Amino acid sequence: MLELAILGFLAEGPLHGYQLRRRIAQLSGHTRPVSDGSLYPAINRLVASGLLDRRAEPGVSAARRHTLSLTGAGRAELLCRLREPDRLDIGDSTRFFTVLAFLSLLPDVADQHAVLRRRLDFLDEPASFFHDGDRPLTAEEVDDPYRRGMLLLARASSRAERAWLREVLGAEG
Repeated sequence: MLELAILGFLAEGPLHGYQLRRRIAQLSGHTRPVSDGSLYPAINRLVASGLLDRRAEPGVSAARRHTLSLTGAGRAELLCRLREPDRLDIGDSTRFFTVLAFLSLLPDVADQHAVLRRRLDFLDEPASFFHDGDRPLTAEEVDDPYRRGMLLLARASSRAERAWLREVLGAEG
């Protein structure tokens, strides 16, 4: 998801590495800070793949700064990743929110809605953190108050997200 966030933010315009790291950290929230040890290797892979350009320019002090920008191939890759996110990108909320943050960059609303329908289909599948054999347990079936809390919070979040998805998809016509 780090690479998708890099491509997405650079689709909005060129950035220095520090600016990019801040935007990614803000998108991910305080619980998932972005380290230089993960950001810069990802940037280097994208540059080596021809998806990003890196241009050196004078810094405010003596140090040079590198400005990153998206190439045509990078924009095509971004659109491909947004149009066809993998199952983990659809099923994991944090990863899906990264897709969602840049989904409006897809020019075709039908493509955007196809991704939203995949997420809705995923959310409509029975799921639980806890099981009795193969059967998912509901909050009402769990005695532990903290596990019940997990299930109640997940249920409320899932209901809210499904309602929003149906609202957006209902606007299809």
